Order: sequence, then structure tokens, then C-alpha cells
Amino acid sequence: MIHDLIAKNRSYRRFYEEINIDLNTLKSFVELARISPSTRNLQPLKYIISNNREINKQIFPTLAWAGYLKDWNGAVEGERPSAYIVVLVDKNITQSKPEHDEGIVAQSILLGAVEQDLGGCIIVSVKRQELAKILNISEQYEIALVIALGKPKENVVLTTVKDNDIKYFRDSNAVHYVPKRSLDDIVSVL
Repeated sequence: MIHDLIAKNRSYRRFYEEINIDLNTLKSFVELARISPSTRNLQPLKYIISNNREINKQIFPTLAWAGYLKDWNGAVEGERPSAYIVVLVDKNITQSKPEHDEGIVAQSILLGAVEQDLGGCIIVSVKRQELAKILNISEQYEIALVIALGKPKENVVLTTVKDNDIKYFRDSNAVHYVPKRSLDDIVSVL
């Protein structure tokens, strides 16, 4: 069961924007993050959630989408995320960036989303100053990453890496392919 959830948990970049994710569902995803492990149990991460269409319209252009798809500028209106979770580091708790915590909570949130037939994308390439201004985030907090969420509108297929080319790509039918290294390529048995 966990294998299926992880296999279904892809970086979705196109959504049915009109399908709303209610605030209680978003809070349930943050609850999964809250109970996840934390380095030294510091728990320095805080969260801003939005399912507000007007705020989401402001968040969207502060995010970079799909670096390998050079001819794609991101989802068009109607295919954009219906919700966002902005993950913040509370600098009053720690001055060092807890990168392991960020990855752990992002995976927890996305697995929760997939379990509810939703999906998302972890975005680290963010115009942080611009987004902080839009969301009125105080200097006490540093934006770590943004998780875009919605009902996926795209088909994502896992393939095997060929010729060491790990770049994801889309075919003429907009099917999104994600090459993965084989298990034999990444495991050494002692």
C-alpha cells in the first residue's frame, strides 16, 4: 500500500483548478507534517495555507515550474493549483536551515494528498521576497518551499533511465514521463 502511494506521488504541475481543496483538508495535511519527525525535535517549521483563488493568483507567478521543460511557462489558467502550503522556518527557533525537516514534511503532506486522490508539486525555486510581501510574512520567518496542490490533470508515467538521462519530458499527448534509475543501479549488496 505504501509502495502504491509513493509511486502515485509524482510532481504534478497541471490541475483541475476548479476543484477546491477545503481548509480542513489542508489543515489535515499540515497535521501530517506536524507529527512527522524533526531534527533534534526542534519543530521550527510553520505553515501558511491558501485555497483562496485571488491569493493563489498572486502566489502562482512567484514560483518556477519544471526547469527541464524549457518551452513550458507553467500551467495556464484553469490548470493551476487550487491550493498552496507555504513552508516557513521560524528563525526564532533556529538560525540554520533544517533541510531534512523540509523534505520529510513535504513528503508527508504529498502522501496525504495522494491518499485523497489529490497531488502536488514541491517548489523550491521561489521568488521569496516577492512572496513574503504578498503574504505579509514577517522577517522572523524564512520561506523554505511551497507545495502546490490540486486534483491532478496530467498523466505521469515512470520510465527507466536510459543513457544516464534523468530529465523528465512530455510527449505530443502531454503525457509527462519521469525517468528513474533501476534498483540494480542504486543498490550495492555487501
